[in-house]
Amino acid sequence: MIETVQQLLRTRMDDDGVAVMHGDRTWTWREHLAEAAAEASAVIALADASLPLHVGALLGNTPAMLRSMAAAALGGYTLCGINTTRRGDGLAADIRRADCQMVLVNAEHLPLLDGLDLGGAAVIAVDDPAYQDALGGAKPLVPHREVGGMDPVLMLFTSGTSGDPKAVRFAHAMAVLCGASLVDRFELTADDVCYLSMPLFHSNGVAAGWAVAIACGAAMVPTKFSPTRFLDDIRHYRATYMNYVGKPLALVLATPEQPDDADNTLRAAFGNEATERDIELFAKRFACRVVDSFGSSEFAVVVMREDGCPPGSIGKGYPGVSVYHADTVTECATAVFDEHGALANFDDAVGELVNTYGVGGFTGYYNDQAATDERMRHGMYWSGDLAYKDADGWIYLAGRTADWMRVDGENLAAGPIERILQRLPQVNLVAVYAVPDEHVGDQVMAAVVLHEAVTPERFEEFLAEQPDLSPKAWPRYVRINEALPQTATNKILKRALIQEGVTAGDGVLWERDPRGRRYSAISVR
Repeated sequence: MIETVQQLLRTRMDDDGVAVMHGDRTWTWREHLAEAAAEASAVIALADASLPLHVGALLGNTPAMLRSMAAAALGGYTLCGINTTRRGDGLAADIRRADCQMVLVNAEHLPLLDGLDLGGAAVIAVDDPAYQDALGGAKPLVPHREVGGMDPVLMLFTSGTSGDPKAVRFAHAMAVLCGASLVDRFELTADDVCYLSMPLFHSNGVAAGWAVAIACGAAMVPTKFSPTRFLDDIRHYRATYMNYVGKPLALVLATPEQPDDADNTLRAAFGNEATERDIELFAKRFACRVVDSFGSSEFAVVVMREDGCPPGSIGKGYPGVSVYHADTVTECATAVFDEHGALANFDDAVGELVNTYGVGGFTGYYNDQAATDERMRHGMYWSGDLAYKDADGWIYLAGRTADWMRVDGENLAAGPIERILQRLPQVNLVAVYAVPDEHVGDQVMAAVVLHEAVTPERFEEFLAEQPDLSPKAWPRYVRINEALPQTATNKILKRALIQEGVTAGDGVLWERDPRGRRYSAISVR
């Protein structure tokens, strides 16, 4: 029985099926893994055997990154995916925290390391002819170690939407399990082509992309996500499967629709955090199956949509997943909805998503005991996500724990308000967050990106038509922008919006009368 990626890739060493496609070049699995074995041999020869063999990879979504991931698996050491959007001290801190002995970097990202304190890590330019010569002359691979299922094959950083990114160890067995599960769900084979446009330094790109391809021997297309290039890529490579996280579906849907959009090879899309509307529209427009789930980067809480999933719900949790009050460490009350579908018992029903069984696949953040202790309290894993659960076990997200709002003495959460604003057909992206009230508590602010223009009057009419929207949940301020700040994993960076306060950014700002319903533009920049 295969329990590790090391074992799995060894079964593909003589496979002449296509493994990687990039531009006009292809690699068979035999060629791809021969290059990976050579890199592993070279890395092991350079490493200090007395230190943990952690190798940083600042390579983006490239064939070189896929080679380094396979090399780490075959070589029995840990590859640390470095976020290519990090800069300066934050980038250096990630590399030091991961205890990288060396950092593999391509020409595109090499300047990012200039002048940084990397804690003694050697910088190795993979585009340098000397490095290519070293691979060509590498000795046959003798692995650093024969790994077990719980040994980490990769170290991946969290998205950093609510704080500094934290390093999560991704185990060999978890990669094998995730890959096999999705291959079975979508009936994928070696004839499929996996479009890998989500960052390979993040859990979604690895668990829902790379792990899937290596599980079934499908071809991989590593690339940087681009909404405008998306459909051309799918057609060019004849891609049949894609993964996503955050807002890619919405960004693609924002591109002009063409009558032949459904004429493509894509069969399945799997990911996290798409809205119900975007799931439906994407599936219809591109004639494919879309399955959305919820999962933490730590692999400790998993929620899956099932048949019969009600509007607004993200699905049902795996065993052990529940909703708890953090202060009393007790399970929250079952959600009760009024005649309009609005949550009627917010304070009793909304709490934090937890795994009562313990850590799940989480083995703690590397070199960050304080953050690990914050996640693991009272023998349970606390996700930092707010949610509520109905009598049938369907779970509804309410936002992050930082998304609590106290408006005129009433508790509110961002998630339900965002779902309501998404009903407005002109809205493409939306983020709801708290800004300080001029007297006490909070005011609700919304940042939106629109498909097409909306007048303040139409926005007022739309809000008034929503029977499940509390009057206190009407945004006091609305900023309208061409784009919103996002993480490398396509998640809206709310903390950046919060730091900007009540401003329009580079767009338009509307304000609602303090005790009324009328909106007016107060700033244009």
